[in-house]
Amino acid sequence: MSAPLLLSPELVEAARVSPAWPFEEARKLVKRVEASGQKSVLFETGYGPSGLPHIGTFGEVARTSMVRRAFEVMTEGRIATRLLAFSDDLDGLRKVPDNIPNKALVAANLGKPLTQVPDPFGTHSSFGAHNNARLRAFLDAFGFEYEFASSTEYYQSGRFDAALKHMLARYDAVMKIMLPSFREERAATYSPFLPIHPKTGIVMQVALTGYDADAGTISWTDPDTGEAFTTPVTGGHCKLQWKPDWAMRWYALNVDYEMAGKDLIDSVKLSGAIVRALGGRAPEGFNYELFLDEKGQKISKSKGNGLTIEESPRRRSGSIST
Repeated sequence: MSAPLLLSPELVEAARVSPAWPFEEARKLVKRVEASGQKSVLFETGYGPSGLPHIGTFGEVARTSMVRRAFEVMTEGRIATRLLAFSDDLDGLRKVPDNIPNKALVAANLGKPLTQVPDPFGTHSSFGAHNNARLRAFLDAFGFEYEFASSTEYYQSGRFDAALKHMLARYDAVMKIMLPSFREERAATYSPFLPIHPKTGIVMQVALTGYDADAGTISWTDPDTGEAFTTPVTGGHCKLQWKPDWAMRWYALNVDYEMAGKDLIDSVKLSGAIVRALGGRAPEGFNYELFLDEKGQKISKSKGNGLTIEESPRRRSGSIST
């Protein structure tokens, strides 16, 4: 939003004193802007396209949009805002979702980035592309105002290159933050950088044998063949583990606000510590309650136990105001 909003003084004042939670959250952003002098605010939501979008995906975008609108009213539209719906489609697929056809096709490509896994529905270039399209159709159906971003595109285009090289230079600081969060066995093999195998295309969960911050490369060994590789951290040749990845994205994009479910409270703290170690600021945000299924379990894209797009109330009576 680039032009000031034409709002009544009474409405603006009501927004500034409202105890409703979107306005409470927006006040944190107002303080952030006043302290930094920045002229724009970036809101972000994250989506893992390992399965079909569900009501939880809707909830995150809806809640964030509420805070965005509250902020715009409180600042009378004088601070530009953007909402980035970010898809983690470079993640390796860990298991076959229960609610898809052609499971064998997908099973044969486990471990590869979602944008390299064939689409079991046969409608898109990859499983990641299919789920991204479903996400965008889902959000569009409700009239959300957002920009879509693909992790694969951002990594491969070089948009994250500078931040990735910076994180490699701060490798020891990142490891110091992450290692205490693991058990001894996991800590012994952990690396924040995951090389993508140049022969198999699999996102490798391997310990590093070395790294060169000046060259921007990591070294590692294929545990199955014993072959040694040196991989650039740039250009989409590797990706980050998800908590360092989250922090790197906050740092690279200057994200100002992002929510997360209450199951990610510790992850938010770790990612926040990493972004500060990189010299950046953690975004504002809060942790919300989760959607549960009829058994009281967290809904999951891979299990397919959530309310799907087809089951959701679409724009039967007009779009939802965001």
